Amino acid sequence: MAVTDKALGPLVSCLYDVEAFKFGDFVLKSGLSSPVYIDLRGIVSRPRLLSQVADLLFQTAQNAGIRFDSVCGVPYTALPLATVICSTKQIPMLIRRKETKDYGTKRLVEGAINPGETCLIIEDVVTSGSSVMETVEVLQQEGVKVTDVVVLLDREQGGRDKLQAQGVRLHSVCTLSKILEILEQQKKIDAEMVGRVKRFIQENLFVTAQQNGSLCSVKKASKELSFSARAELPRTHPAAAKLFRLMQRKETNLCLSADVSEARELLQLADALGPSICMLKTHVDILNDFTLDVMKELTDLAKCHEFLIFEDRKFADIGNTVKKQYEGGVFKIASWADLVNAHVVPGSGVVKGLQEVGLPLQRGCLLVAEMSSVGSLATGTYTKAAVKIAEEHCEFVIGFISGSRVSMKPEFLHLTPGVQLEAGGDHLGQQYSSPQEVIGKRGSDIIIVGRGILSAPSRVEAAEVYRKAAWEAYLSRLAV
Repeated sequence: MAVTDKALGPLVSCLYDVEAFKFGDFVLKSGLSSPVYIDLRGIVSRPRLLSQVADLLFQTAQNAGIRFDSVCGVPYTALPLATVICSTKQIPMLIRRKETKDYGTKRLVEGAINPGETCLIIEDVVTSGSSVMETVEVLQQEGVKVTDVVVLLDREQGGRDKLQAQGVRLHSVCTLSKILEILEQQKKIDAEMVGRVKRFIQENLFVTAQQNGSLCSVKKASKELSFSARAELPRTHPAAAKLFRLMQRKETNLCLSADVSEARELLQLADALGPSICMLKTHVDILNDFTLDVMKELTDLAKCHEFLIFEDRKFADIGNTVKKQYEGGVFKIASWADLVNAHVVPGSGVVKGLQEVGLPLQRGCLLVAEMSSVGSLATGTYTKAAVKIAEEHCEFVIGFISGSRVSMKPEFLHLTPGVQLEAGGDHLGQQYSSPQEVIGKRGSDIIIVGRGILSAPSRVEAAEVYRKAAWEAYLSRLAV
């Protein structure tokens, strides 16, 4: 460490207070979903904090014994930091443009360039090191030497190694791990959030690789847990653990969407396809001859063939109303359905109402985070709200109905509808994706298939085809 913990504590606290460090769920420029977002641009409006950061960067360079003739900040956030350092320490500064202007001198580097001299690079945050290398290469093209870069924060995701491979030494004021430690000590974040961020770092490392004779950054593949391993996690819901185990034992991650109107056909499907599925999804309100005796027969078949029953009720009312819909009425859903689902339009009250009924029965709930229909409004902020509610009620919510993985927590299941062997759609706006796309690329766990099986000449054979396709996609994902 370039500076002492005593000096870091107040700085980290101040940066947190001005929201330079944010914790939650954020989509990064790379497309990754991250539990932490770091944005230091706002410190330009806080002169004292800007000066404090600049002083620590310069102190780090001095402590490392770096010899340099000029300073250059990586555009854009590090530019004011470099300016403060050069102004207060009377050091020549170079400015690297991000783009060449089509007028004037058309230079990419502004300032007094003296080939053969050494320039120190200043940066705010380093992840993969790519932004730093862009600046290094531009300076080197002008004949300027670059041997060292000083950064406020090293995210510890491979940037140091990449820069070292290119002959550039990285010196950091602090690391992301150290910031987490300080913020936890200050009780600004809890141990669970610390764990989430550390797992994210470990699962999203950049490693240097040789490609066509030059070094490049490639994302290190994250370690994917098997269904059986996820079943044993301490925070996995009992219903989810049961499902994970039977999926592993039966080698199936296929859910049959049994949207039929006659009880006899429903029971025949459950009996014939039960060995191939991990779950049977019902819409009991479209059964013309529903009785609780029929559901008793269905639960017996579920025990015999080892699958869970998921009533696709999509509860979407206030807590008191959904509570009555769940436990009472004609259907008495809580008495036979292992799982139900709900929209989050009403807010967390819908989960609280269902939970009062389902939790004592060890039932589980899936939240609708995304939908497979054209024009669906279940995107963006809505999806994030669904994830947040799920995390706040993980004692009852076991996962999501979604088109892709929306949460990085391995305790949560992801079920994706609208799956057929070939991509396409219907005239009512349903969009179809393949098992390989859904499981292998989007990170979902279970495919929900209806018409692809029900309309096949042999439903048993079709179910086996879908089961094998989904399971092979899962195994391929584990092998990454």
